[in-house]
Amino acid sequence: MMNIAQAPSGIHVVVETDKTIFIGRFAALRGDKVFMQDAAAHPVVSSQAAEDYIRQTARYGVTVEHREIEFDAIGIRRVRKLGDVPKA
Repeated sequence: MMNIAQAPSGIHVVVETDKTIFIGRFAALRGDKVFMQDAAAHPVVSSQAAEDYIRQTARYGVTVEHREIEFDAIGIRRVRKLGDVPKA
């Protein structure tokens, strides 16, 4: 599993917190803030619904809701490259 500080800039990543899933291009980590571009933010309803959303996005691409978004790095549960997510 990747740490947010290890995420490569410009690569699409999935960032999971307890309440929200962020998917987009990782831009930067500044202090305790994560910056992403061309991103979507999706609320976590259940772990299965979250994984279904992530896999659907991996298959069809990110539906951009935010050109730029920032959120707290504190509370991140998991970070992975979108390209590493199974598409089925």
